[in-house]
Amino acid sequence: MPESPPPVPAYDGVPVAKELLRAIRAGALATLDAATGHPFASLVTVATDPDGAPLLLMSTLSAHVQNLERDPRCSILLAQGGKGDPLAHPRLTVVGRAARSTEERVRERFLARHPKARLYAGFGDFSFWRVTLEGGHLNGGFARAMSLTAADLATDLTGAERLLEAEAGAVAHMNEDHRDALALYATGLAGAPAADWRATGIDPEGLDLAAGDLTARVPFPERVTGPGELRRLLKDMADAARAAGERE
Repeated sequence: MPESPPPVPAYDGVPVAKELLRAIRAGALATLDAATGHPFASLVTVATDPDGAPLLLMSTLSAHVQNLERDPRCSILLAQGGKGDPLAHPRLTVVGRAARSTEERVRERFLARHPKARLYAGFGDFSFWRVTLEGGHLNGGFARAMSLTAADLATDLTGAERLLEAEAGAVAHMNEDHRDALALYATGLAGAPAADWRATGIDPEGLDLAAGDLTARVPFPERVTGPGELRRLLKDMADAARAAGERE
């Protein structure tokens, strides 16, 4: 009797989806056309709140904002580019509902990710928007697809109040005094190219980095909820990245 082929392991795309959500800096925003109801797609720049909710900066003169004012339902396609067949690379579609936000945290997290946007962020017709996650769909490449819930995509902030309060200071401190460590995280842990990397955000699950048009996500090996844990973990990660580089 012929042997049965070994079972194909289930595809766990949640880590891939979370990395795309945090690392991709621009995506296709789909809204519902206010006049016809047709899907209307436009290009937007994207950042994320600590819980992973997408953050946008948009003009009230744009068609997509006018659509959202009528119907807040939307989706955002975040795709990882690369050589060869575009369909062989991972991409994530998130769905949710968009609402304007005047919270300073939303403003600063977006501008940390997109510093050039400070040139027009204060214009009267521009406003920040936050998309509450309701689910998504990941295509990780051929034969690697899965539907995702909001809980799959979101970062749990339970008990992380102290970390969130310290985030802005921690990001500033890393950028002012520890650029060498940020470079180690990017190249040694995230597999990114050498560049002038800076931190743009911290949450319980990881560290977001940017260097010009480049972005990187460095997942933490364990969940972090306070500044003391963060300092210890960042030191351990720098040591690990440095050791890995010495072995190469």
